[in-house]
Amino acid sequence: MNFNIPNALTWARILMIPLVLAVYYLPPDVLSQHHQNMLACALFVVAAVTDWFDGWLARKLGLTSAFGAFLDPVADKLMVCAALVLLVWLDRCNAVLAFIIVGRELTISALREWMAQLGKTKSVAVSFIGKLKTAAQMIAIPMLLYYDDLLGLPIRRMGSVLMVVAVVLTLWSMVYYMRRAMQVLNEK
Repeated sequence: MNFNIPNALTWARILMIPLVLAVYYLPPDVLSQHHQNMLACALFVVAAVTDWFDGWLARKLGLTSAFGAFLDPVADKLMVCAALVLLVWLDRCNAVLAFIIVGRELTISALREWMAQLGKTKSVAVSFIGKLKTAAQMIAIPMLLYYDDLLGLPIRRMGSVLMVVAVVLTLWSMVYYMRRAMQVLNEK
């Protein structure tokens, strides 16, 4: 296991997950609902930014590693899945939408593992639609964590709409990856 700055940022992202969850267990006399929302949103945004930054830094400094390539998507999936469970618990996200996203993440992770065993990882490499799906999720989730209007903008409503967009992109990307995998399997 390589211990370097990009991997440390990925570990920090994983360690921030319980902090985001813990914010909502603080009593209201310690942190009001509005401040809980602000803090959880801020922590999630910092974690999301480290996701981009650790990858950029690893490439820039030549610190890419097999361990980092493994850990980074695991951290992303843990972060998104934990946030979705939290949002369902807070009644800010429909459980069916959260299930679709979590189910897709598990399915595609298993598919990538299977393709790796077949030596065909490039057939299910991250695509543009997958990156678009991630971007939609990483914007919708903090909006739903924040949940209040901001500068007159209906953040709650915008986050809910964007979550539906994220689910559509989630399904689209899943179909895309499944079709790519089926092409490989049909060649054999």
